[in-house]
Amino acid sequence: MAKRVLTTESGAPVADNQNSATAGAGGPILLQDQHLLEKLARFNRERIPERVVHARGSGAYGYFEVTDDVTGFTRADFLSQVGKRTETFIRFSTVADSLGGADAVRDPRGFALKFYTNEGNYDLVGNNTPVFFIKDPIKFPDFIHSQKRDPFTGKQEPDNVWDFWAHSPEATHQVTWLMGDRGIPASYRHMNGYGSHTYQWTNAEGEAFFVKYHFKTNQGVRSLSGEQAAELVGKDANSHQTDLLQAIERGVNPSWTLHVQVMPAAEAAEYRFNPFDLTKVWPHSDYPLQRVGRLVLDRNPDNVFAEVEQAAFSPNNFVPGIGPSPDKMLQGRLFAYADAHRYRLGVNHTQLPVNSPKAAEADNYGRDGVHATRYGSRHDKNYEPNSYAGPAQTDAALAAPLAIHGWTGTYETPAHTKDDDFFQAGELFRLMSEDEKGRLVATIAGGLSQVTRDDVIEKNLAHFHAADADYGKRVEEAVRALRED
Repeated sequence: MAKRVLTTESGAPVADNQNSATAGAGGPILLQDQHLLEKLARFNRERIPERVVHARGSGAYGYFEVTDDVTGFTRADFLSQVGKRTETFIRFSTVADSLGGADAVRDPRGFALKFYTNEGNYDLVGNNTPVFFIKDPIKFPDFIHSQKRDPFTGKQEPDNVWDFWAHSPEATHQVTWLMGDRGIPASYRHMNGYGSHTYQWTNAEGEAFFVKYHFKTNQGVRSLSGEQAAELVGKDANSHQTDLLQAIERGVNPSWTLHVQVMPAAEAAEYRFNPFDLTKVWPHSDYPLQRVGRLVLDRNPDNVFAEVEQAAFSPNNFVPGIGPSPDKMLQGRLFAYADAHRYRLGVNHTQLPVNSPKAAEADNYGRDGVHATRYGSRHDKNYEPNSYAGPAQTDAALAAPLAIHGWTGTYETPAHTKDDDFFQAGELFRLMSEDEKGRLVATIAGGLSQVTRDDVIEKNLAHFHAADADYGKRVEEAVRALRED
C-alpha cells in the first residue's frame, strides 16, 4: 500500500511537521510558514459553541424494524410494513451540566432519535422520563438558568434549584421521578426512552390520532444509588459513553421495543387530564401500550465531534402521517431546536453527513450561506414557482388539521376534570415500594435541606403534602432532622 503523504488544507505536501520555519537555527519564527499558521489558526477554531442544554452526550447508529401493523393509525411510510427497516442515529445526553460533565449524575437523560426515512428525516426528541418540569416554553429559559451554574458561585446551587421548583408546582411530578430510583441510570442501555410530548398520527383515510411514544429497554432497567454513582464518577467520568461504545464494539447491540399509546383525536377534549400537558402521563389503563417495532444500535460513530457533537435533532422534522399536537412545550421546541442548530452549526447544518437525508434527497431552493455544499445543476433556478422543472409542492399536508378557536391572548392551560399539579405525583409515590419511598424521601431531603430560605423550603414541602399526605409528612420530617443536625 502506498505511503500516505501529509498535506496542508490546500493539498500541498508538508516537508516538516516537527519544526517551524525560522530565521536561522536559533532565530524567530517566520510569518511565511504557511503550514504552522494554518495549524494554529485551525486549532483556535476547532470548538463550536456547546449546546446550552444536553451538552454532554453519546451517540450510535442502528436501525428501526417494524414488528406490528400500525397502518390503521398512520400513513408514515417507514411504519407501513411489518419487517421494514429504517436506518437511525441516536444521541443520549445529560441535561444540565456542560460538555465536560460526568455521565453518572442525577439528571434527566436526552433520548433523541433520527430516522433516515425515504420520505425525509424524522426526528423524535425525547427524554428518559415520560414527563417534564414545566408545561409552557416561556418558563424554559428561567428553568434552565435555575439548574445551571450560578453566575456568582460558578456551581449549581440548591437555593436556585429548589426556589424555581417552589414557584412551579407543576414540577412536582417530574421532581418525584428525578429524585426516585430511576434518577441515575446505570447506563444509557439500561433506561427507557419516551417521546414525552403528545404527537399526532394521521392514517391514509385522514383520521387523526394523538400518540405518545415509549421505548422500553430490552436490557432491563438498571439504576444507581447516589453512593454508587459517586464511586463510578470517581473511576470513570465518561462511564455511560464507555459502556455504550464497548458494548457495540463487542457486538452486544442494545435494543429497545417501541410501544405507543393511541388516543382518537375526538377524545382529547373530554379526557380527564389535559392530554397535551407535558407534566402529565396518560394512564395505561385508559390507553394501553401497543407495540410498534424495535430499535437496535449496531454501529459506533467514527468521529465523535463530526457525528455526535454536530448531530442536530429538530422536533419539527416530520414526515407524512406524523405531525405536532397543541402541546405548548412541543410548540416552543419546534422553533427553539432548529434555531439553536443554526446558531451552533450554521444555516447549512442539515448538509452535514449525520444530519442529511440518507434514503431521500433534499431538493429545495435554499442557497448559499457558510459551508454550503449543495448546489444542484448549473441551470437550476433559485426561486419558485418557475418554468424550468424545479421541485414543486405536493399539495398533500403531512398531518390532519388541528381545530383552532378563541381569542388571542395569554392563557393558563385549559382545565380538564382531573387537572391539577399534584395528583399524578401522588399516584407515582403510591406506586412505590417502601424501600423506594425511603430512598426518594432521603434524596429530596438531602437537597432541600441545603436551601437557606425557610419560605422556599415551606413552599416545596406544601407541594409534597398536596401530592400525598404521607409523602409530605415523610419529606418534612427528613428535612427537619437534617437541618437540626
